[in-house]
Amino acid sequence: MNVNEIATKGDLEVLKAELLQAINKISTGTVDMNKKWVKSKEVMKFLGISATSLQTLRINGTIPYTKLSGLHYYDMEDLQKIMDKNKKNVTSK
Repeated sequence: MNVNEIATKGDLEVLKAELLQAINKISTGTVDMNKKWVKSKEVMKFLGISATSLQTLRINGTIPYTKLSGLHYYDMEDLQKIMDKNKKNVTSK
């Protein structure tokens, strides 16, 4: 859209829906499971752990990561595999 175009009511409704969805995602602290790479903050929310715990998991090699320009990135597929690998089956008595 350029300066000479007029936004329609439909355009504004679409924008409103997109903004509400983004705000809801931020406020609920949910992680987009469809993303390939996520940052440390998203991993901490996903796993419910602190920055120190995440650092420990990186250092001991539990969680693979990529460091680029001082930021740590994690592959969501790797995180899901780790969670599945460490899943414990509960047996009823």
